[in-house]
Amino acid sequence: MSLHGYVDNFMSRLLFQDGFYSKNTSDPAANSYTIASWWFIRCIALIYFAAFYSLSAQVSGLVGANGILPLHYFLQNIETQLGDIAWLRVPTLFWLDASDISLVMTCYAGMALSFLLLIGKARLLVSIGLFGLYLSLFHVGQTFLNFQWDYLLLEAGFLTILLIWNNNRIVIFLFHWLLFRLRFLSGASKLQDPSWQDLTTLNYYFETQPLPHLGAWYFHQLPDWLLKTGTGFTLFVELIVPFFIFLPRRFRLFAAFSTILLQLLIIASSNHNWINLLTIVLCLFLLDDRALGFLKRLKPSATIEMADRKTGFVVTSVFALLIVTTSIAIAAQVFANLQAPRAFFWTRAWGLGNVYHVFPTMQVERYEFSLEGSHDGKQWKQYLFKYKPNHAREIPPFIVPHQPRLDWMIWFVPSKEPAMKFWFDAFIYGLQRNEPAITGLLKYNPFEDQAAPRYMRVLTYKYQFTRTDEFEKTGNYWNITYLGEFPFVPARNP
Repeated sequence: MSLHGYVDNFMSRLLFQDGFYSKNTSDPAANSYTIASWWFIRCIALIYFAAFYSLSAQVSGLVGANGILPLHYFLQNIETQLGDIAWLRVPTLFWLDASDISLVMTCYAGMALSFLLLIGKARLLVSIGLFGLYLSLFHVGQTFLNFQWDYLLLEAGFLTILLIWNNNRIVIFLFHWLLFRLRFLSGASKLQDPSWQDLTTLNYYFETQPLPHLGAWYFHQLPDWLLKTGTGFTLFVELIVPFFIFLPRRFRLFAAFSTILLQLLIIASSNHNWINLLTIVLCLFLLDDRALGFLKRLKPSATIEMADRKTGFVVTSVFALLIVTTSIAIAAQVFANLQAPRAFFWTRAWGLGNVYHVFPTMQVERYEFSLEGSHDGKQWKQYLFKYKPNHAREIPPFIVPHQPRLDWMIWFVPSKEPAMKFWFDAFIYGLQRNEPAITGLLKYNPFEDQAAPRYMRVLTYKYQFTRTDEFEKTGNYWNITYLGEFPFVPARNP
């Protein structure tokens, strides 16, 4: 039997005849995802655009030549450690040019390619370009781009390339596998946290999340029984519902609608950039052409498939094997402490086979920093953040799908994790130099037209949402308690 024949027989039995999916020959629309594929490509184009646009105004201050973590130092260190294979382990176009202009132009190029994908021009080349550009930024972004949504966009972006090149059932399975891992592993990672175990998570979540918008304040006022119900619903959707993805059609439809409902509730209460939007878009592949028939008139008749079917089936099967084995091996290492072969980490370097664990532990207290500078050590002036609360009457605005990387990262610092110290010290040093690239990441720099401050201090406060009656009396969203000067305060735990 030829290689193609062997792979075709194996994958067909695995996916279609022996359990994952069963073909419904009486209704071909229930086995087709043409409409979902067409809409997914347009939606991920918009998400790509949002991601590149969000980075365009921040990237120089974060990792530019005068930013917090200059990328040329990062690349030099990688090259020193890895030698000639550095570009394979850290695949990025910035090996060619690490200038600020290249950083910003990469974001603009990503926005331009996103528009081309949206309107359906040169889709295969454009999707490859988008993946390559974001992969490049992902690596040089260092800690600032080391988040679940960055992994998710990379892996979904790679699957988009396969979808455009050859839209077959293996690719649809890979999208299902990605959504399953995102949801189930996020739920599994929560099981060791006490607040998830006793269903009290939502008593803290709205108040302690990194960037709560006004909706979070209202959700925090809900009765305790409803918050516990919401916590239980979240665990059900993340631990049980993901298995419905691989069951017959009615279960997949339930998985889609329950997952979408949860994501909409999160958007209504949280500023989590585009991850919830991308999760909703991934649910399109749980909705076959029969379910999305009402959108048929809005989809052009042009097909998506481009490659020869036989070649496409073999290639997508090989990638499926690589992604599935990598993701299982890495998940086993994270959750079961089983050592994964080093080769699998090479796959992850290219954005594939990631492990997802969204909010595995819940913070029960919210600490906020007030960064202040002084020329004489007596009169202090406060820096203001763009999106974090700076005083009792301020609550972050609704900014989905924007991801303010600095404001988000500050949230991690009160835990005193060693990984946070390096970049935070570099940030404070940048403020003390009055470096425009870094101060430009802030809402207000009190020393913009003055000499750089000689002294810096970081004051720590505990923030708690006010009750409805307190807000009516004071107009404050927060009750604030002074804790002391960082780092001479107890670490937030966790």
